[in-house]
Amino acid sequence: MLRDDLTTAPEPTAPHRYHGLAVHEVLTTLGADPERGLTGREAAARSARFGPNSLPTAKRDGLLVRILRQIHNPLIYVLIAGGVITAVLGHYVDSTVIFGVVVINALVGFIQESKAESELESLRSMVLTHAKVVRDGHQRTAPSEELVPGDLVLIEAGDKVPADMRLTRSAELQVDESALTGESVPVHKSETTLPDAIPVADRRNMVYSGTLVTTGGGVGIVCATGARTELGEIHRLVGAAESLSTPLTVKLARFSRLLTVGILALAALTFGVGLLRGQEAAQMFTAAIALAVGAIPEGLPAAVTVTLAIGVARMARRRAVVRRLPVVETLGSTTVICTDKTGTLTENQMTVRAVWTPDCEYEVSGSGYGLDGAVRDAAGMQASVESDQALRWSLLAGAACNDATLTVHDGTRGIVGDPTEGAMLVAAGKAGLGPDLVAELLPRLATIPFSSERQYMASLHSEAASGPGTAHLVLAKGAVERVLDLCDGQLDAEGTVRPLDRVAATRTAEALADRGLRVLATAMCPATARSLEPDRFGEDALPGTLVLTGLQAMLDPPRAAAARAVTACHSAGISVKMITGDHAATAVAIAGQVGLFEHRDSAVVLTGAELAALPDEEVPEAVDRANVFARVSPEQKLRLVAAMQARGHVVAMTGDGVNDAPALRQAGIGVAMGESGTEVAKDAADMVLTDDDFATIEAAVEEGRGVFDNLTKFITWTLPTNIGEGLVILAAILFGAALPILPTQILWINMTTAVALGLMLAFEPKESGIMTRPPRDPDQPLLTRALMFRILLVSTILVAGSWWIFDWELAHGADPAEARTAAMNVFVTVEAFYLFSCRSLTSSVWRIGLFSNPWVIVGLTVQAVGQLAITYLPAMNTVFGTAPIGGDVWLRIMAIGIGASLVVAVEKRMRQSPPAGRRRDDYRRKTRSSRPGIHLGRR
Repeated sequence: MLRDDLTTAPEPTAPHRYHGLAVHEVLTTLGADPERGLTGREAAARSARFGPNSLPTAKRDGLLVRILRQIHNPLIYVLIAGGVITAVLGHYVDSTVIFGVVVINALVGFIQESKAESELESLRSMVLTHAKVVRDGHQRTAPSEELVPGDLVLIEAGDKVPADMRLTRSAELQVDESALTGESVPVHKSETTLPDAIPVADRRNMVYSGTLVTTGGGVGIVCATGARTELGEIHRLVGAAESLSTPLTVKLARFSRLLTVGILALAALTFGVGLLRGQEAAQMFTAAIALAVGAIPEGLPAAVTVTLAIGVARMARRRAVVRRLPVVETLGSTTVICTDKTGTLTENQMTVRAVWTPDCEYEVSGSGYGLDGAVRDAAGMQASVESDQALRWSLLAGAACNDATLTVHDGTRGIVGDPTEGAMLVAAGKAGLGPDLVAELLPRLATIPFSSERQYMASLHSEAASGPGTAHLVLAKGAVERVLDLCDGQLDAEGTVRPLDRVAATRTAEALADRGLRVLATAMCPATARSLEPDRFGEDALPGTLVLTGLQAMLDPPRAAAARAVTACHSAGISVKMITGDHAATAVAIAGQVGLFEHRDSAVVLTGAELAALPDEEVPEAVDRANVFARVSPEQKLRLVAAMQARGHVVAMTGDGVNDAPALRQAGIGVAMGESGTEVAKDAADMVLTDDDFATIEAAVEEGRGVFDNLTKFITWTLPTNIGEGLVILAAILFGAALPILPTQILWINMTTAVALGLMLAFEPKESGIMTRPPRDPDQPLLTRALMFRILLVSTILVAGSWWIFDWELAHGADPAEARTAAMNVFVTVEAFYLFSCRSLTSSVWRIGLFSNPWVIVGLTVQAVGQLAITYLPAMNTVFGTAPIGGDVWLRIMAIGIGASLVVAVEKRMRQSPPAGRRRDDYRRKTRSSRPGIHLGRR
């Protein structure tokens, strides 16, 4: 009875319970009518109470917050403070330059972030659809947002399920739930009541929001809408999942804090020493500001942004769209990639791999729904359907007893209907039995549709080739045991009916299933054995009348490049783990084909049930050992990623389904599929692969490592200048000497060299062997001890060289302006020579090629023109306090630059790193535990 009293209306807060209730209990609980639906008045009242059937809109940061986020860095804070103070003291040129750096850096980051967000702003489209709903006894089409708990909704093939519903009636209903559960084949649905304690993937009497009806139809009562649906629960998990900082942002934040503290300490020391020496406070305050501004690498924030942006552009060319700049680098430090199976490692297109007949076994090549491929015998020869009648009739049974349709859209082949039936259509087509030919040869007269109870489909056909008085024949396909129950014989290659060898067929089916293949049997009732008229065709007439023609074994095949990509990840020291909602046997079969483990016996599998039974303290170790996780829920995916992070791993999670979204958000970097991925997954991810190819992950890892290398090169290159400038000012204050370089000259050095020289390192090509190195240890600091030693070494050379030439020029009659100009050019010249050294932190510049990065030559040319201008143009002499210098001075400057380059080359030679293979072995010994594990053979 329909409830109109809103005070007694249901509160559907636990949709997971409805599968355990009988239909009449569901109707009573939800106040629903199975025939007339809700009244318009009741629907409006419930809509006001429960809200629209849509996911909550994610709250976006405002414009001001997004801009301020770009300058949230301790070094930027010091620069802003320095700019304010220099402006107060009247040094407007210095202040303008400082604020210009801050503004440019913020604009670059803001524009990049806005561009990425605008490309992927589509979260809510996942559930924006229409539904056929019955209200006041009349069926009508309404936006899915208007549905409320208790609504009576009709669904049919091709519909996207608009809300979580408990089925009340169904007719051969199958639903594709791969995006929600990871199940690779459509699930058969019925209204049968189920036990309470059953996972979502096995709730056959429920259909869930966002899934797709592939065949059949049904009627259901809406029991959950919006945020209360399973999709809504995953959306909540996505929001609850902690979005971790990337290794780069963590390292840069730590580095910036340390650098800021050091710079402020040096500035305070300068101010204090100057006061102790009797200098004026205002003069010392200016000197302290000069030291701080000089020691701060103003170009670092811009260099980080530009380098990451270049990485984004390179990855976009390789079909990867990055949403947040810092995550470009994260893949370069990834130690574990957790990948979904369906649609990520596989094509999400069922494909027949093997056909067995009583006399022969055949392999089917090709993958997906394209007709490229062939049916071949054990000798590798293309099979002929004319020479093996059992093969011919097995393929015909699969293609004619079939409701799927092959389609072509924008040059891409697909199907409408059940993927299993699509696979059988394609298999017949590869043997020359295309859908049009099959329809011509065997017109269908009647059908016994597939159901979860009978577990087979049968169809009655007229054999058109027989001419007038055509006999009828029956074709069938379905579960092996059920089809065998209908058979009393089997067909051999000659077309002769032999006694049924049930044991051989069953044993073969089991062997194929052990390979992770889904096996269906095919059968026929030959015209010579029995003719059936359409009015006599029925389920009761079939048992014991059919003849077994063969078995067809299929699976969702791995992507062509997946195995190569997995191998490349292993070579790079990255562990690849599969996390799927599919069955263990299927998961292991695909994992073996893509190379997740060397041998089947080494497969370490952990199921969702086993994971749930593990105590929390044992989960991280068990997860670290396993390489395949099967039948896991969305909550467990989140738990798996968190457990790996607890073991110190940097985790990248790939996926395309709704069920992947929480783990995508929790992972160090979430990677979603652009073509087949759901919008929820894309919104949760940090990066989207536009070609859905797992092999693009390999490219992303390579680009990420290249980005981090180039950032490290820039920092290693720029810090000696900043440290040297700070030490020069500090030494002058300590010894009461004149400044070898003026503050305005320091700003010139910092800004021009950072742009013209340093940023050229962002364009540096990736070094050879980058994918044979192990992942960086997440605990390793941004700069290693070796690089810190090199930075201090070059800083010392800069301080010594600039002081020496300053004193030399003064001692030989030069005025202070000329001496300072020489010291300033020493800094720039040493930086230019050191730039070539920093193009590779371990190898000689001659090994990587002097001209392999033409942008360096361009930058050097621009910097040279700038140095000539500041040295010889009168206007710039006036602004920056410089003066023209002679050719002999340039010779001394060049000698210091060449000497610094030779010193660094010798130091680099003495610190040659161990071979990549040895480093990788050392890393694996440190990070990988032995894997005795839970082997598949134990199950």
